[in-house]
Amino acid sequence: MIKILVTGADGQLGNEFRKLAQSCYDMEFMFTDIGELDITNESAVNTFLDQNTVSYIINCAAYTAVDKAEEEPDKAYLLNAEAVKIIASACNVRDISLIHFSTDYVFDGKKISPYSEEDKTNPVTVYGKSKLEGEKLLRKTKNYIIIRTSWLYSAYGNNFVKAIMRLSKEKEELQVVSDQTGSPTWAYDLARTTLILIDRMKNGRIQDKYELYHFSNSGTCTWYDFAKEIVKLSGAPVKIQPVKTTDYPVKAPRPAYSVLDTRRIRNDLRIKIPDWKESLKSCISEINFLSD
Repeated sequence: MIKILVTGADGQLGNEFRKLAQSCYDMEFMFTDIGELDITNESAVNTFLDQNTVSYIINCAAYTAVDKAEEEPDKAYLLNAEAVKIIASACNVRDISLIHFSTDYVFDGKKISPYSEEDKTNPVTVYGKSKLEGEKLLRKTKNYIIIRTSWLYSAYGNNFVKAIMRLSKEKEELQVVSDQTGSPTWAYDLARTTLILIDRMKNGRIQDKYELYHFSNSGTCTWYDFAKEIVKLSGAPVKIQPVKTTDYPVKAPRPAYSVLDTRRIRNDLRIKIPDWKESLKSCISEINFLSD
């Protein structure tokens, strides 16, 4: 039985791993968040790993407040870069494999076809730059895999799906940008695929092949399309109005196009990734169940 440590376990993705752990009988999990382990504290990380032997670390911890990062870059870099360096260094010494998550924000969004793992990065926000710095620091080490994802949502935490569902009960009309295109990602699908990846790794079926993957649900949409589908599935009577990015000013610019090419992970793991509408339906059912 392999032992897996999940950091940042109280967030969207971490909670999905908690749920999946209940049916992973050949994997033993440990879950930590800031209350149990401060991953920005090198001494604390080393002490924890000296006391707890693990084979894999899944790092779900991240600073994800895109606009707020523009005001407090030090905090973004601390969690998205420095903490990654600390964990990676500790993993190196102990021969632990590290799975780390990154973002579509490492790209500038100027492309008009899906971004592959080989495409040049060019982040334009503090958040994107801090995540890319974390990637660069990780690549100086060994035994790691980076998974970039986009438009993450789940039944847990704060996200676009839950915000639209909440606002649709409070307002008669919502305005949502219609000129930003991407692929929504259900955190459950990402967590499940990560565990498939670890299973392939431990069985030596993809060892030393790739160190970077892209993952999102299949299909593309705009935020406007996404919101319309959320409202449709949740049965809310609210009207969704499309607006341009220029009509909705924010501190951190959003990429106009951030669709990720997922062929590498699909081919290596021999998996079919669900369509975003299919996964959204499942997630909304779970949200409704948890709120009853």
